[in-house]
Amino acid sequence: MVEKVPMTVEGHERLEAELKTLKHVERPAVIKAIEEARAHGDLSENAEYHAAKERQGFIESRIQDLEGKISRCEVIDPRELSGEKILFAATVHLADEEDKIVKYQIVGVDEVDVAAGKISYISPIGRALIGRKLGDEIEVKTPRGETYYEITQIDFI
Repeated sequence: MVEKVPMTVEGHERLEAELKTLKHVERPAVIKAIEEARAHGDLSENAEYHAAKERQGFIESRIQDLEGKISRCEVIDPRELSGEKILFAATVHLADEEDKIVKYQIVGVDEVDVAAGKISYISPIGRALIGRKLGDEIEVKTPRGETYYEITQIDFI
């Protein structure tokens, strides 16, 4: 059985766009660079050729990776969700021990952007939040030690 990869609509669109760019822009450009480098002669000492071949390997590997993720993804639109429990794609407001409010959206592994408030569902905070309700208090073990939060708001936007 193939394991599904949860992803938001935005994350799915971003991966699709990256795949399209790799296939239709990057791949043809690196093929052209390899052809030009070959035209310079001796390949054993041709740095341009070796750099282009290395870049080609990276592009092909990333294309395979993206195609695999996209084929296994389960796209979840938070606007179609509701309820009292925190689910994947929910946006959660938390009050820390000093009553400072932090806001996180729980997203897929390939969508993480901590600076933008997007955390993975498998991160320590993400795991602690899934299934919890408004008003619940959670304890999260982080590299800096244990942190306590209270869930103050849950949105599906």
